Amino acid sequence: MDYTIYIPHDPRGVGICRRTLRDILTSHHLPTLVEPAELLASELLGNAIRHTEGPAALKLRQSGSTLRLGAWDTDPTPPSTKPQDDESGRGLRLVDAYADDWGWFRVNGTAGKYVWCDLGS
Repeated sequence: MDYTIYIPHDPRGVGICRRTLRDILTSHHLPTLVEPAELLASELLGNAIRHTEGPAALKLRQSGSTLRLGAWDTDPTPPSTKPQDDESGRGLRLVDAYADDWGWFRVNGTAGKYVWCDLGS
């Protein structure tokens, strides 16, 4: 399984991706991954929309028993897990708590970043 869902810089896109993710995982007979994947995808995409000004994308790839979720955005700035106020910083702490692994990398120098996390089925 390998999917990419592109969204404009619009907070409503996060919910659309969440519903699409549910449909994809259900059609691939992965019901146990639906809830944790929706939570993690919402956090990754929410950060992409909240902290950047461009479009974003949700990428899904299954390799063996691992599902990798990733969010691409147009800002190459590293993600921060340090809270700057009551709201910011919590999302990546949730990702750290629920995912089996997570990380990030810059895409093509300054073409943005890709923040990913893995879930085992």
